[in-house]
Amino acid sequence: MKQFYVFLLFISSYSWAQQAPTVSGTVTDAVSKQPLSGVSIFIKGSNTEIVSDADGKYKIPGTAKEYVLFVSLVGYQSRDVKINAANAQISLQPGNRTIDEIVVVGYGTQKRKTLTSAISSINAAEVKDIPVAGFNEQLQGKASGVQINSNTGIPGDGAFVRVRGTTSINASNDPLYIVDGVFINNTSLQTVNSGGRATSPIADINPDDIQNIEILKDASATAIYGARGANGVVIISTKRGNFNSKPTVSVNYSTGWAKAAELWDLTTGPEHATLINEFYANSLADATSAADKTKYALPPFRPVSQGGRGLPQEQKTYDRLHKLFRTARISNYNLSLSGGGANTKYFIGASYTDQEAIVKPLGFNRGSFRLNVDHKLNSKVQVGVSNGLTRSYRNQGRTGDGPAGGMLQSALHTPTYLPEVNADGTPARWAGFDNLQVLIDNYNVNTTSLRYIGNLYVDAELLPGLKFRSSWSLDYNNYDESEYWNDQMQLGAAPTNGLATSNITQNSTWINEQTLSYRTTFGRKHDFGILIGNTIQSNITKSTFAQGSGFPGNAFTLISAAATRTASQTWTKYNLTSFFSRIDYSYADKYFLEFTIRADGSSRFGENRKFGYFPAIGAGWRLKEEPFLKGLDAISDLKLRVSAGLTGNQNGINNFAAQGNWTGGAGYPDNSSGDKPGTAPQQLANPDLQWEKTRQLNAGIDLGLLKDRLGIEFNVYSKYTTDNLLQLPVSAITGYTSYYANAGEISNKGFELSINSVNVKSRHFRWSSSFNISRNVNRVEKLPIPINQYSRDWVRIQEGYSLYSFWLYKQLYVDPQTGNAVFEDVVKDGSINVADRQILGNAAPEFFGGLNNTLSWKGFDLGVLISYQYGNDIFNLNRFFGEGGGTRDANRVLFANQLRRWQKPGDITDVPRLTAFGNNYTLEQNSRFLEDGSFLKLRTLTLGYKLPKIPKLQSVRVYFTASNLFTLTNYSGPDPELNVSSNQNILGLDIGTPPQPRSFQFGLNVTL
Repeated sequence: MKQFYVFLLFISSYSWAQQAPTVSGTVTDAVSKQPLSGVSIFIKGSNTEIVSDADGKYKIPGTAKEYVLFVSLVGYQSRDVKINAANAQISLQPGNRTIDEIVVVGYGTQKRKTLTSAISSINAAEVKDIPVAGFNEQLQGKASGVQINSNTGIPGDGAFVRVRGTTSINASNDPLYIVDGVFINNTSLQTVNSGGRATSPIADINPDDIQNIEILKDASATAIYGARGANGVVIISTKRGNFNSKPTVSVNYSTGWAKAAELWDLTTGPEHATLINEFYANSLADATSAADKTKYALPPFRPVSQGGRGLPQEQKTYDRLHKLFRTARISNYNLSLSGGGANTKYFIGASYTDQEAIVKPLGFNRGSFRLNVDHKLNSKVQVGVSNGLTRSYRNQGRTGDGPAGGMLQSALHTPTYLPEVNADGTPARWAGFDNLQVLIDNYNVNTTSLRYIGNLYVDAELLPGLKFRSSWSLDYNNYDESEYWNDQMQLGAAPTNGLATSNITQNSTWINEQTLSYRTTFGRKHDFGILIGNTIQSNITKSTFAQGSGFPGNAFTLISAAATRTASQTWTKYNLTSFFSRIDYSYADKYFLEFTIRADGSSRFGENRKFGYFPAIGAGWRLKEEPFLKGLDAISDLKLRVSAGLTGNQNGINNFAAQGNWTGGAGYPDNSSGDKPGTAPQQLANPDLQWEKTRQLNAGIDLGLLKDRLGIEFNVYSKYTTDNLLQLPVSAITGYTSYYANAGEISNKGFELSINSVNVKSRHFRWSSSFNISRNVNRVEKLPIPINQYSRDWVRIQEGYSLYSFWLYKQLYVDPQTGNAVFEDVVKDGSINVADRQILGNAAPEFFGGLNNTLSWKGFDLGVLISYQYGNDIFNLNRFFGEGGGTRDANRVLFANQLRRWQKPGDITDVPRLTAFGNNYTLEQNSRFLEDGSFLKLRTLTLGYKLPKIPKLQSVRVYFTASNLFTLTNYSGPDPELNVSSNQNILGLDIGTPPQPRSFQFGLNVTL
């Protein structure tokens, strides 16, 4: 280490001794002559990048008399320019030359024109004002091949994200997220029950801190990440300062409100009572036994004097939904300082976000602080740090499945005729649900997440073109959950007499990486680069859980006050060691070749299969550089790409899945003094357990037309996953029920099309558009046995079908003469039973994508983003419970759609006759509740105005943003994006889930 510091000092002193005069200049628009800020300026032959300031100025500390620069800015034609102290002015021509933009790839950057892989780039500034907690939700509709659904309308909840389909059953299907080189955890640490939902770790990251987002999709791009690249890679670059730029202060503030655009349509009190009495009358007519005739002889809604609940017309209607839902406040405050001198650049940012949920009393708030600093020790060595610290707080609620403590269930699934208070004024409790007002007034489920994501790096140019980089990274999360249920709620009612739980989970991941890269150009046309590196990673997760019951009163909420207390503790760890390399070569900016390989060794796998090897190769051919196209002005660029490779997956399984584990706490009897402590076998070992492997082929074309006014990117791909990580059953004679093994195969095939256009471009007015559409076909190719998912087995994973398939009885029609539902008798045995269930539809869309339009005129700007999905199905569990025809007794909700039931011969409807007998309402897995979930959403509309120049201010912009203004869909629920479960194998099940809110906010951006 001492010799290393001597080496650095030698380089530093040598550099200063050779220093030349500083070169400074201004970058301007070649047409308007106005200065351009944010222009990227790369000094060729070095690792130095500078960015023009708000006045278009740049400065290069003197190290040479002359420089060759690569100058680029989105929306302008990039160029190489030679400058010196006497001639340092640069101008850029407006254009749409995206081929020269710099793209972040694994362990480096590349020009887009040299890519052999499929990568989508997103400017975070375009989506950061969308009022959701996690940046991943803001990307919906922005990138081809990336399906994103916000599963609930509760801020801070998890989102469904898939890059080119689903590859696994038990292992994780989420992409790998990398923030400033740090592999971050994106698996929820939540343990409290929220009805099947889970919080999002991505919500811990402040979207205002993000500069750019790159989504790596094919094997050529992701194989450098080996065992974690099968599901795609999302690379996040946070904001940094600029060298030689004056301090810039940015203040961003927005505030507004959100509310549910639509709620469920329920029956009124009189309508509900009428339906129940009709159900009783029909059931009495169908009854054959004396017991059934007695059961249905007296309808519930008859005169009170006869022991009934009153006549149907006497029933009142209580609106619980509008008591639960509210107009929610949303606000965001962001302050940042950035700048830099000749040797140091910095970015300091602080932000606070406060979002009420549209469901009382839930909400999410996040405070964050970021400090990014980069410092040049000399012209050869640079060090830097990235630090992000956040505190996220959630007032959490059970708004998914399950009655106890369920917020939305209490409002939605309780019949409207039932009163909210008893005759004596005490809160009423009906149908197994908690009283809504009691929940609103006493809900106490809270989560606090304290998270740090940061790294420290050193870059050194050892020789011309030879660069070394070392970094240390840490992702630490302290996740503190607590809940208290008092004796007025079901979970805390007698004999429990209050129930409190506390769980503190600590998750820490540290990473050390080294890379050595070399790049050279020879013979004027040959460009060669090589990268080698290694990664060492370790993750530790530990959790402490405590629970107490039997409290002396509701004023006591700490577990220390409980009469009965229990506790438990868990600890788990895994290590990962990796080695990787990438070699690329290009000739004359025309032919491109790239080879990547990574070797990963994981402690999760068996002794015989610790290491996995993941190679990839990509090639590109820029036909535009060929003589037969070079003179054709209509085609400004044309490139063909092809890639193939292998990636892996290890995430989402038990850290000790391959080991033969034993467990403590297995007491054995001792006649003298009770049980003695002991151990017992817990899990069978599998020394051959290994990685899931996904091989992927990709072919693409990049086309630029009309001087790049029109850009088209098209990709077709095939992904095939083998050695799926599954828990397979074993014979009970072994003493176990299952063990982890590699079995099953899944395929994904599809295409992606992106079109970018500059429709109008004049001095004052510009209109640009981007459109993308994607299709992915998923299929389970091999599976030892079908796997059923969720309660009542509504979802089934079965060989030959897509994941997320529904396993149902197919209702063909309702007989117009009898009013009975007719189901398909698949096995033709004259009866309807489980053998007649079949795969009917699935929740994966046939097509999805987005359309974005951006218009600007003088100081005004307008952005309109539309997202869509087509061909996906939703099983509407709310209708399943709300259209039970009275079979779930009079204390269960009935939806207004039940009014469409068959009543007399000749009625044409799909809602059968109300009765307790037959198959009309006894087959729960009924295709009648399977609906088309296709939708088209006006995701965001933003209107802004940049004020004329104000003294001492760089810029002032005011704006208005509206989200989810309208949704076009045939789905009968309030929102087709909803999904009840965080289980990755569940999609398209809607029950008790709040819809996405419609929001409106006003904002102000000031730059000093």
